[in-house]
Order: sequence, then C-alpha cells, then structure tokens
Amino acid sequence: MDRIVIIGSTGSGKTTLARELSRLVDAPHIELDALHWEPKWTEADDEIFRARVGEAVSAERWIVDGNYGVVRDIVWRRADCIVWLNYGLGLVLARLLRRTARRVVTAEPCCNGNRESLWLTFSKESILLWALRTHGRRKRELPALLAERALAGTTIVVHQTPAETKAWLRDAALRKKVAGAHNVART
Repeated sequence: MDRIVIIGSTGSGKTTLARELSRLVDAPHIELDALHWEPKWTEADDEIFRARVGEAVSAERWIVDGNYGVVRDIVWRRADCIVWLNYGLGLVLARLLRRTARRVVTAEPCCNGNRESLWLTFSKESILLWALRTHGRRKRELPALLAERALAGTTIVVHQTPAETKAWLRDAALRKKVAGAHNVART
C-alpha cells in the first residue's frame, strides 16, 4: 500500500494515526485540514483547495488524513487503501474535548497557525458541535461510499475501536520489519 487515506469523525485520531503510519512506512503525511484552512480560520476557496490537494496527491506515495467531500474524488481515486476509524460518539467526543482543552490551554497552533480558543469552543462554530452534527451522517453515508471503492479494488479497513487500530499498526510495523529483513537477506 503506497497511498493510504485515514478517515473518521472529528477527534477520532486520524492525524495521529496518519503521522505514525507516515513515519513507519516513510511516506509523506498530507493533512487535508492544513490545505483547507487559511489563517484566521478562513476556509480556502473550493477551487484552490482542490488544486492544493490534487498537487499533494500526485506523488506516488502518501498518507492522507481527512474527510472533505469536495476533494474525495481526487483523493479516493488515487488511494489504494482507505482506513475508517469508525469509533463511537462517546469516545470521539471525549478525545475531542481533551484535545480541544489542551489546545486552548497551551495555545498549540493547528491548521496553518490557527489556534482554538475558549470562545470558539463554545460558539456556533464549535468543533464539538461539528462532531455532533457530522458523526451520525458519516456512519450512514460512508459504508456505501466505501463499498464502491472496494468494488474498484481499493483495500478498505474499518476499525471500531482504538485497540483494533493499534493492532493493525503493530501488524504494519511487523510486516515492514519482515520485508526489510527479507530484502537484507537477498542482498
């Protein structure tokens, strides 16, 4: 697998997994949020966003994380594996709340230097509200979309729990180690 997409609800751990996998397989990590958000939480125009994503995924190897429907056709068409972190709403909200609190307290930048704030957390633009609004919709829509990609030959991996994801990542690390040892033995 050379081109992997990590999808899931906001706060499910897509970026964390993508970073780990990117390091493990030595492939570039592409964070769709970083291509989508401009400074001051301004959304990039769809055409600009699509152009950025198209250029990023034109490479032969990558790990992408994100769920943007406006670029799904670009990313998913090139992907040879899609990993869905299909975690329950309670777990996702707990993770998201911890992450948001950490970012607010530490002023940790994300998405092109943007920062989460207490005001933003409790506004109508709240990431917590976004998770509540989109979690159920993703659970309803993604199975059919993923089934289409499976028919097109894309490997689909669905994890219901973080333990399944960790085991999958350990297996990927083991496969890489075995493949590396096999290549060394051949030389």
